[in-house]
Amino acid sequence: MMRYKLLGASGLRVSELALGTMTFGEEWGWGASKEESRAMFEAYAGAGGNFIDTANRYTEGTSERLVGELIAPDREHWVVATKYTLWMRRDDPNFSGNHRKNLIQALDASLERLGTEYVDLYWVHVWDFTTPIDEVMRALDDVVRAGKVLYVACEYAGRASRMDAVRGTPAPLQPDRPDRRARPPPDGAGAGPGGDAVERPRRRRPDRKVQPRREAGRGPGA
Repeated sequence: MMRYKLLGASGLRVSELALGTMTFGEEWGWGASKEESRAMFEAYAGAGGNFIDTANRYTEGTSERLVGELIAPDREHWVVATKYTLWMRRDDPNFSGNHRKNLIQALDASLERLGTEYVDLYWVHVWDFTTPIDEVMRALDDVVRAGKVLYVACEYAGRASRMDAVRGTPAPLQPDRPDRRARPPPDGAGAGPGGDAVERPRRRRPDRKVQPRREAGRGPGA
């Protein structure tokens, strides 16, 4: 039975297994045909999955196009994640990187390939060590406010945690946080699709003082 988890610190419910689609398409000389991609998608959907991951660079954009075709009959059911940063034109310096111009053009192109008006999760795929953090976060916040993106994430959490660069902007999600585990909700509260359990934050136990170890053979008062 597929279980569902809360994505990072959000309330968004995603299946515990995501479907990665980097192999959807054969443009790189390997990967799955359209028919094979559909078979994988249907097997995943049949198992209860709802979380699909792709990127603008995967198989030269074919991955996004195939994902868009597959989710089209029930778009609102699917949590779709895609990414930007990697180049889409080798000879154009502004068609890669974390900067605002590339973010906007990459997102618009991804939305067109996916055939949707928004993506559920938008990843900063690679950190370019050039663009200021405040520029990245302001641009991400703007596309969220525009309704093109629902949630944002960064594959480099160390950079993403420096959120004082843009005040009032929520920190990006870190979907792989290890301190969140799936457990049954009390009395059905917070049940996910089909009544399955949704992950809840683990309660942290207060730190205990470490008692000094006694030397072997010495009891109290020795």
